[in-house]
Amino acid sequence: MAEAYRSGCISERTEAERLNEARGSLTGYDCPVCRNKGLIYSETKEKGLVCRECACMDFRRAQARLLRSGLQGSLEAYRFDNFRMHAQWQERFKITAQQYVREGGDAWFFAGGQPGVGKTHLCTAIAGEFLEQGKAVRYMLWKEASAKLKASVNDPEYERLLRPYKEADVLYIDDLFKTGRDETGRRRPPTAGDVNLAFDLINARCINRAPTILSTELTIEELIEADEAVGSRVYQRSKGYCFSFSPDRGKNFRLGGGDS
Repeated sequence: MAEAYRSGCISERTEAERLNEARGSLTGYDCPVCRNKGLIYSETKEKGLVCRECACMDFRRAQARLLRSGLQGSLEAYRFDNFRMHAQWQERFKITAQQYVREGGDAWFFAGGQPGVGKTHLCTAIAGEFLEQGKAVRYMLWKEASAKLKASVNDPEYERLLRPYKEADVLYIDDLFKTGRDETGRRRPPTAGDVNLAFDLINARCINRAPTILSTELTIEELIEADEAVGSRVYQRSKGYCFSFSPDRGKNFRLGGGDS
């Protein structure tokens, strides 16, 4: 092909046009500019035939990050702009969550305690903003993910399964230490397997100073009581962004007609 260019049989402009007309195999978005190749070709006097990345690749990468995050079904419902506020504590909760996104850094965000106060809503909104910034966010629904991880703890597969959570740019752990209740209605404590897994994951992210978002029905005091090594690390990393709601059904949006 290079010889054909030099002999003048095929001009570089013609070849660029041919390549631009060809269809590519990228999926998820039908781009009319690059025709799903991700590249656009052109001819220059200085360098001859050159190619550049199509603008659609930013969108494709954002789509891929969203799919990998596991949050694609929640981001539209849980945004900062549709978080309802009826009291000053809710306004402070939202403002601090937005501040956490703006300031970035390696701090953690903790939202624990009373159900129905909007913990999942604001934690998901934070994760969505980080995705918009181009960060690789990983969502971990504790009860489901921990069951799979604990089942493989004695297998070589364990480290491979845990690594994406340890190494994600941002990790969002939802409902940490979520357990059922016993016959008296009391919340069951996390198992030794839960605690060991949580420590393995949280300690690794502490060492790497990797931003982490956590929601749980435990207050920070209850988390420390459940396991001091885990709880103290979470407390230390989330200073300034630690919301711990004591039991108060008056703050439960679900019981009071709110939306989260």
